[in-house]
Amino acid sequence: MTTTSAAPIIAPQDCSTMRDVREGVDSLDRQLVALIAVRAGYMEAAARIKPNREVVRDEWRINDVLEKVEHEALKVGLPTQIATPVWRELVEQSIAYELAVWDRTR
Repeated sequence: MTTTSAAPIIAPQDCSTMRDVREGVDSLDRQLVALIAVRAGYMEAAARIKPNREVVRDEWRINDVLEKVEHEALKVGLPTQIATPVWRELVEQSIAYELAVWDRTR
């Protein structure tokens, strides 16, 4: 896993200009992309490990992930109106990616 060092950003409550806001958002977006790239690597590993295509989509695991995300969102103050749909889409796209990797490697 690779990590990137990010330049210090101004905390949201300390922003005084839209430039401050945009620089903070852009910095966080770069960090999120790097983390999602690592997550995609786990989807590649899952595609390699799972014995057949039918087990790629696991409804129990989808619900488990979403429950954990909602719990964490509440803990850190992220509105679930943001967290839940974002993660639902991330999970669906991750499943689609895992299926594509599974098909490509078999």
